Amino acid sequence: MSGLSAAGFPEERVRERARHGAAAVFPSLDGYGSGLLGADPVAPHADDLLERTRIVPPVFMPERLKKLIELAREPLYTDVELATSVGGFNSRLPLYVSAFGSTRVASHDLGEAAGRQAGGLGVPLVIGENVVPVNGYRAAADTDVSPLLGRIAAYTAAADDEHGGVVVQQSTEDADAEVWNLVYSDPVSEPLLATGRLAFELKVGQGAKPGLGGLTVLSRETAARVVEQYAADDVFGADSDAVLRISSPGTFTQEILRQQIRLMRNNFPRARVWVKLHPGRDVAEAAATAWAAGADSVTVDGAEGGTAWAPSCFLGQVGLPLGEALRRIGPSGHCLLASGRIWEGTRAVKALALGARAVGLGRAALIAVDEDREHGLRRTAEALALELRLLISAVGKYHVGALAPEDLLLPAEAARAGTA
Repeated sequence: MSGLSAAGFPEERVRERARHGAAAVFPSLDGYGSGLLGADPVAPHADDLLERTRIVPPVFMPERLKKLIELAREPLYTDVELATSVGGFNSRLPLYVSAFGSTRVASHDLGEAAGRQAGGLGVPLVIGENVVPVNGYRAAADTDVSPLLGRIAAYTAAADDEHGGVVVQQSTEDADAEVWNLVYSDPVSEPLLATGRLAFELKVGQGAKPGLGGLTVLSRETAARVVEQYAADDVFGADSDAVLRISSPGTFTQEILRQQIRLMRNNFPRARVWVKLHPGRDVAEAAATAWAAGADSVTVDGAEGGTAWAPSCFLGQVGLPLGEALRRIGPSGHCLLASGRIWEGTRAVKALALGARAVGLGRAALIAVDEDREHGLRRTAEALALELRLLISAVGKYHVGALAPEDLLLPAEAARAGTA
């Protein structure tokens, strides 16, 4: 372990899953036969719609009957199919690894280990923005590998030719560095392009700091090296070696977003087009605009999300919680992806039932890989997959895409707003 921590996140439970995999879904065997189990009395956060929502199985299950007839036996949770299409990619699970960005926590080791394990799982990997402007596209020494190319190569080496894919984000500074042009023409990307497994994601915003661009802390020496790409703020004092690096959030209107997507489709015809939205109050309008312009996928990053540096005043106070963002967008028939404090099956099922095609692991993925560089993310995904199968089967359905709002009991005020 590197000493990575995640205050306010169930870090120890994620680490347990990274160590024990599917077994961590159940209570400890030490208490089996002697302990009595019941509902957890801990009250959910008042503003978290997903935590306050319950999964509600029906009594009568016509879909289970159909499955029984198909199988010629009573169906089990092991019969639930989790493979799905995620942003134009075939994914073995309704999961993807969220972007880590250019912050120090996503170091060479963690970033590449996450890439390898995501490739082996057959789920998409998103590589965050600002990696190239901060770290360079190619390393100074020929024997080194840049963080961006290292993650792509690690993923490709572990993946097969049919599942998953790599998604490269671009923000304002990345556009100045022509990141997409570099990746699109680089030989390291050719295996992905040849099999339709490369996407570019236009970053409109992120959940940790809606309306702001990326913020990271650099040494004065590093800040001086990227002064042409970034603004900086001396908030830590003139005597400190730490400098706040500021990224531009970019400016978007409906027409600007439409034109950006059209340019992406025209300039990179072999790559899929993804769009990442922060949880703004007009998120439904923004998602509809992106889909209408031809985006293969739209990601909504709830206000609970974030692996990077953010002002404390934003955390817990700015942006729509993920559940509310999903409720406003609603089931659309398009590929909607969701991220924000996802680490276990109940929250994932609720997001999927509210219209998401897949859910993203951000902090959970980093913690899992930090716990075990070789198997942590794989074991965490196995635990989540088991919970998904158990829960989806419990509502009488046998494909992840069959989940629907009917499988949920929303808090009364949210249910009223949905019918208003």
